[in-house]
Amino acid sequence: MLVVMANQRTDTKGATVKVTLVRSPIGFERNQLAVVRGLGLRRIRHTVELKDTPATRGMIHKVRHLVEVTE
Repeated sequence: MLVVMANQRTDTKGATVKVTLVRSPIGFERNQLAVVRGLGLRRIRHTVELKDTPATRGMIHKVRHLVEVTE
């Protein structure tokens, strides 16, 4: 029997965050394009709903000048 215990730091209890790409990553560093793609954003005004985890928050912080976040 496999028992999975939730980590307090990473367990978000279903909390999500909506991220919208509002600016093109063209002209910025290549790793920022990789972060935008890693978030699942494909084109301007494309919105994705992601789990609100520390890793996701870190990615959003890295490209905060390109995206808009709604809780």
